[in-house]
Amino acid sequence: MIKRPKNITKQCGVYLFKKDEEIIYVGKAKNIAQRISSYFNKDTDTKTTLLLEDATSIETITTQTELEALYLEDRLIKSYQPKFNILLKEGNPYLYIFISQEKIPTMQLAKIKNKKGIYFGPFLNKKSIRSVYNFLQTTFQLKHCKAKVEQGCLQYHLGSCAGTCKKDFDLEFYKLRLLIAEQIIQNNKKNTLFFLDQKIKEASQALLFEQAQRLAIYKQNFETIFATIQNLSTMPSKQKKQSSDKHLALLMKIQKRLHLKHVPYVIDCFDISHMQGKAIVGACIRYVHGVPEPKAFRHFSIKSLQDQNDYAALQEIVQRRYKNPLDLPNLIIVDGGKGQINAIKPFIKDTELVGLAKLEETIISSNFAHLIKLDPKNAEDALLLQIRDYTHHFAISYHRKKHALMS
Repeated sequence: MIKRPKNITKQCGVYLFKKDEEIIYVGKAKNIAQRISSYFNKDTDTKTTLLLEDATSIETITTQTELEALYLEDRLIKSYQPKFNILLKEGNPYLYIFISQEKIPTMQLAKIKNKKGIYFGPFLNKKSIRSVYNFLQTTFQLKHCKAKVEQGCLQYHLGSCAGTCKKDFDLEFYKLRLLIAEQIIQNNKKNTLFFLDQKIKEASQALLFEQAQRLAIYKQNFETIFATIQNLSTMPSKQKKQSSDKHLALLMKIQKRLHLKHVPYVIDCFDISHMQGKAIVGACIRYVHGVPEPKAFRHFSIKSLQDQNDYAALQEIVQRRYKNPLDLPNLIIVDGGKGQINAIKPFIKDTELVGLAKLEETIISSNFAHLIKLDPKNAEDALLLQIRDYTHHFAISYHRKKHALMS
């Protein structure tokens, strides 16, 4: 049995129980020394006893904040799949995405194969596959709610519910969207793009212009959709660990590129959208360890303004986003320049902040005197542009939904 270690840091961060070179358990703590000490109390449970008997050493990694420790713990568990984190959890460790064979087929999550239909999986990373499932349901308007509203429920008009209770429900177009989602789950990138082109052409020839427009929007956002799904749904493996290491290297390049004090493990990006000053909305998306974190995405209806004022709108959404200071990221990107930066600086404490101007594709920051011209051929610059573009798309999508409800 491993002995109680000495001189453990009292900072927040993560700790690793290791058996020789193998990581067998990952935990996080506000005070690492205090948390590790608790493992050596007399009244320990069976799991802790087995862990202490198996482990040969303990390592620690300190972080700036508890939030950063949380994300680092999650990344390490996903990368290394420690047996005491994974195997001793209760319940079935796998999930499938299931397409039923009903008159109106549905997409569901399933723990076991007990119904007729198409199963994708199994997926060990439940958190990620639930994110994939929710993302597909919302993006392709596949949700089935229990409401019975002939004109369509609120979620239908917001673009997430399929609207099966509507008298004019288009079953064929629903099945088409479901088929596109299936191909994306199967990672058929080339086939999906060809399929979309073919269906856009067919819809246009049949004078189904609204359907053609919807499909065209899917095609327009094709790369973003695929990139998101790929990042979320990758199975835990050696390949995933390599991917994780690659993302870390990329974030370190961004740190150097932008002269940041710390590696930007958590990046938030803000954007404002409106139409001639009306229906003003804001959006914030979050990337964690170089990949999107959809559960942390936020959109905002501007409450304090009737007329256009991008600076005031930014100030409002930033204050609302960070009501809890512990939720501040390592880096904030704002769509704009000096004006936008100065507007929100008072509300983000010591969090590092840069502006990314659309037209010139340049970065502005108090960290350097000159502007940095981004080159999409560089991986680190491409990631920054991807984050900005994703935020812009997220803001515009919400604006369109809000504008449609107002008109």
